[in-house]
Amino acid sequence: MAPDPVNPAWKELKLFGVTHTYYRELEESNFTLGPIDLTFNAGEIVFIVGGNGSGKSTLAKILAGLYFPQSGTLFLDDIPITDSNREWYRQHFTAIFSDFFLFERLVGLASDALDPQAEKYLHQLQLDHKVQVANGQLSTTALSQGQRKRLALLTAYLEDRPIYLFDEWASDQDPQFKAIFYTQLLPELRNRGKTVLVISHDDRYFDCGDRLIELEDGQLKGDRKSP
Repeated sequence: MAPDPVNPAWKELKLFGVTHTYYRELEESNFTLGPIDLTFNAGEIVFIVGGNGSGKSTLAKILAGLYFPQSGTLFLDDIPITDSNREWYRQHFTAIFSDFFLFERLVGLASDALDPQAEKYLHQLQLDHKVQVANGQLSTTALSQGQRKRLALLTAYLEDRPIYLFDEWASDQDPQFKAIFYTQLLPELRNRGKTVLVISHDDRYFDCGDRLIELEDGQLKGDRKSP
């Protein structure tokens, strides 16, 4: 049985021989990710890169516990992830994918300090002139896509989970805030002891990370220190 609750002091997340196959309708063919052997360490920023269709998002969804490996195993420290503890494992992650959904109420978050915390992050994310919060309720989510992603990041901050996963989060941001995301927000998360996994094509910012993992046609092409 997995320990309960979430373990913020985890050390290693390992993938051993992990594969996942799905059918691609446009190509009328199967795509297979893996087998993948990888180790992620607590407190690092890892960029996951590769061309379109290389398997980046599939790997991300396996890491977040949304897709199940069809073979191989994930381990959080020495605990194998199975059907019996998968929900516990998922609670270690906050993930923002391209098809994210926003609620006007800050769902699942309850704290006397919630509104002040949210206001602080709204200011940091340059949204305080657009959005207010009262009793955990956001005044609006009717914003541009880039601003909506910032609101999703606000919720991620408030959830305060050990692992953050961003799938092309910066693709809809203006150049100024894109720079803030990579050079300020990601290092701040790492300084708080968070692990940050970032799918990105923004190669000019890869030096903001610790490692660079590259995929090609579902295979691990490289795993090296960031430039």
